[in-house]
Amino acid sequence: MRLEAAERALTRPGRRGWAALAALSCLVVVGVLALQSIRPPAARPADAPAAEFSAARAFEHVRAIAAGPHVAGSAANDAAREHIVTTLRGLGLDAQVQDTVTTQGGRLSSSAGGVGLARVRNVVALWPGTASTGRIFLVAHYDSVQTGPGGNDDAAGTSAILEAARALTSGPRLRNDVVLVLTDAEEACLCGAEAFVDQHPLARQGGVVLNLEARGSTGPAIMFETSEHNAGLVGALAGVPHPVGTSFAVEIYRLLPNDTDFTAFREHGFTGLNSAYIDGAAVYHTPVDTPASMNQDSLQHHGDTVLALTRDLGDRDLATLRSTGDATYFPVPGGLAHYPGSWTWPLAVAALLAVLALAWLARRRGLATAPRLAGAAGLALVPLLVVPALAQLLWILLKIIRPGYAELPIDPYRPGWYRLAVLALTVAVVAAWYALLRRRLGPAALAIAGLLWPAVLGLVLAAVAPGGSYLTALPALAGAVSGILAVLLRRGWVPVAAVTLGAAAAVVVLLPTLVMFFPAMGMNLAGTGAFIAVLLALALLPILDLLHPEAGGQRGLDALHARRRAALPALAATLAVVAFAAAGLLVDRFDGTHPAPTHLMYALDADTGQARWLSRSPTPTDWTAQYVGGDPGSVTDTLPAFGAEELLSGPAQPASLPAPELTKTADTTTADRRTVTLRLTPRRPVRLVTLHVAADVEVASAVVGGRTVPTDRAAGGAWGFGFVFHAPPPAGVEVTLTVPAGAPLKLRAMDASDGLAALPGFHERPADVGVVGSHSSEMLAVAKTYTF
Repeated sequence: MRLEAAERALTRPGRRGWAALAALSCLVVVGVLALQSIRPPAARPADAPAAEFSAARAFEHVRAIAAGPHVAGSAANDAAREHIVTTLRGLGLDAQVQDTVTTQGGRLSSSAGGVGLARVRNVVALWPGTASTGRIFLVAHYDSVQTGPGGNDDAAGTSAILEAARALTSGPRLRNDVVLVLTDAEEACLCGAEAFVDQHPLARQGGVVLNLEARGSTGPAIMFETSEHNAGLVGALAGVPHPVGTSFAVEIYRLLPNDTDFTAFREHGFTGLNSAYIDGAAVYHTPVDTPASMNQDSLQHHGDTVLALTRDLGDRDLATLRSTGDATYFPVPGGLAHYPGSWTWPLAVAALLAVLALAWLARRRGLATAPRLAGAAGLALVPLLVVPALAQLLWILLKIIRPGYAELPIDPYRPGWYRLAVLALTVAVVAAWYALLRRRLGPAALAIAGLLWPAVLGLVLAAVAPGGSYLTALPALAGAVSGILAVLLRRGWVPVAAVTLGAAAAVVVLLPTLVMFFPAMGMNLAGTGAFIAVLLALALLPILDLLHPEAGGQRGLDALHARRRAALPALAATLAVVAFAAAGLLVDRFDGTHPAPTHLMYALDADTGQARWLSRSPTPTDWTAQYVGGDPGSVTDTLPAFGAEELLSGPAQPASLPAPELTKTADTTTADRRTVTLRLTPRRPVRLVTLHVAADVEVASAVVGGRTVPTDRAAGGAWGFGFVFHAPPPAGVEVTLTVPAGAPLKLRAMDASDGLAALPGFHERPADVGVVGSHSSEMLAVAKTYTF
């Protein structure tokens, strides 16, 4: 048999068109079922049965909590906390407020190289079990950022817990204790969770924590983080309705510098799960994160999951829940597939061996030669590298066309068309690559090469990120086994059925992850989603081949027509890229509902009376450019709380604002050490206060608000040790410093409130200009130097 004829025997029955239609129809059905596995359930109405979770009932709490921005320490946050306490007490629970000061390396303070502290007021309620074997902690934070009402982040999580508590207490008690922990100051410094696990008596024996978060406004509630040794908890998650999670997400999250309240619990030895819905991330931390922006289906998913898990874990012996290892898991139609992490290496090795066996069999049967297999293996790297790079270039081009996108940290408001453009780009490159190489290397060699690199990547991931190995190893294994069957059983439709089954396995494994990864990484990292799309496309090469004319045998005009037909998929996909990108630009315009985010803050130096506008915007909009310009520069000398961060600046009119007051209440010297006690008092309502010591003064020890803090973090420049204190009491914060005797003590105090509208020279934003989700957006800072 000639080589071309042998190749036709792999996947080509007589009627290729019908074979292609049948295979594609099957894959479409499988794809729809796979996507259904990550779709949140429909929101239930307010008249749902009492024992069930109702998004409509929970949404009433969202409205109350997220009526406006309620940053830690504000009167609005006091009102949100009172609503929570009243609701829980109305359920017969003894809700208590934990009012304390704690330390944590917060977001603003970590950028300053300082120490983060806060006065926090957590709401804690215990629902005792009948014969408890441990405690289950339901956790969410009720504070918001200063720039938005936090309708999703995290009024959704708090409201889901309140509604779940109502459903739980409407029935019989569970075996185990359930503790509700609604934390404060998460947005400032994760301080509420730290205060609970470090100081509260209910946290001393640990337990299982279920943390609810949101980093968007829609999408499924994805379980994206776990404690170590999670196999038992994953088994419990698999038993709830609509479980969504992937161990690959856990591996990725462990590599990112992100934290939630779950971090404090995990680092203190708690086991548990961390869930969030993440699509629609353009609203994150902005004024448009309102209750109205929420998809209530996502709220329903949060509630269904936490309620079902609490009931399941509530009647288990929690002492037996901790496992010896992690599980691998991912969504499949009908539930969550999961297996022990000990299977990772055997499956990864089996995948590579199966691909090598397929290559050997194809060569032995005359379907491919060794040079063709080697060439195809090398050239298979082209789409794996080129497509992600082109996806990133596409987003760069879109940001050039629409500069406001540069301020969006994750995604535009309506990213759907752009995601389709990335998928079309993947199809265009892979289809063109396949059409160019198919005649030279043969379909069999290219299909095998498309499985080889995923199999190799499966081994790499098994070593560095075991929970993600399944993503490439399982499609490679399924594709190789189906390919072997297709080669061995070359009769009628059997080869097509075999390779369709292999492709279906790839769709089940890769398509849900692809859809979840687009919002997880956003268009700013479009290449990550594109890479997964390429893996899926390579797994579908045998199906793509059915769209091509039979290899070999064409001469003259027939060969020319065959080449033109082979180019059609790539050409159509290329046109689709342009059409989808254009549609995205047309649909995703900035307007009053979807404003272009901008960053602006104001700083007044009380020593000199000079004021400045400041912005961290990389490409200022026309509105921002009226306040700032030039090149970014350091502000460390005047605003040490910002550390080495460089900001754009511009002159501002000085406002009549009082500086924070720093007074000395005690001063003693013993040998070569001087101990100074100070009181730092804001003289206006503020969100935070900061204090930094001159860099030439060594601080031996420091006590802030009654808490001993580390002194080895420096702001940089002229300033050394410092701290940021969030939600300071009106009476101020007591600070005790031990420094070398005999030298003056120079300090820089700053306080910060929010809102620029009343400042001289400020012009109201147009309707289509908004506020970026930054912890320094809209900040009004006043700083003054003191020497004692």
